[in-house]
Amino acid sequence: MSNNEQIILENIFSRKSVRHFIHEAVSKERLELLMKAGMAAPSANNKQPWSFIGITDRTIMDYLADGLPYAKMLAQAGGAIVVCGDMNKIDPNKKDFWIQDCSAATENILLAAEGVGLGAVWTALYPYKERYSVVQGKLSLPDHIIPLCIIPIGQPTGVDLSKEKFKSENIHWNKW
Repeated sequence: MSNNEQIILENIFSRKSVRHFIHEAVSKERLELLMKAGMAAPSANNKQPWSFIGITDRTIMDYLADGLPYAKMLAQAGGAIVVCGDMNKIDPNKKDFWIQDCSAATENILLAAEGVGLGAVWTALYPYKERYSVVQGKLSLPDHIIPLCIIPIGQPTGVDLSKEKFKSENIHWNKW
């Protein structure tokens, strides 16, 4: 295995859901780098139906932490990225592919955060109207922008560790 392959696989296997952060801001430049990684994701017919919102405003993160039951860690995060689907960019014949496309972008962001030494966690918004409407309202999103998830990002405390998730029983060769 080449050194490059080893580095890439180590990053993938080290990725973890980080829910505990040191109170330290994440710069707009770092968040933009992560959003750029998100935009490198594959998408159906290369529609790239995503739109990203970087959040660095402490009052917004605190409001969202209070309003989202599974994103309380925003109160300690140094920044956040909301991954949204832009319904104006989707193929009407493949309208639900935006979820897969934005999920691929989200995973790229999570891997990039791990790669640059930041912690991050995927917190679901869509399809829960009571969750994504909190974000739509606070961020004044137009109707055609649907938030899929919000990713709290920051300097990890070190409490959250990666887990061994490989299970050979989940692999089948040539048939079930």
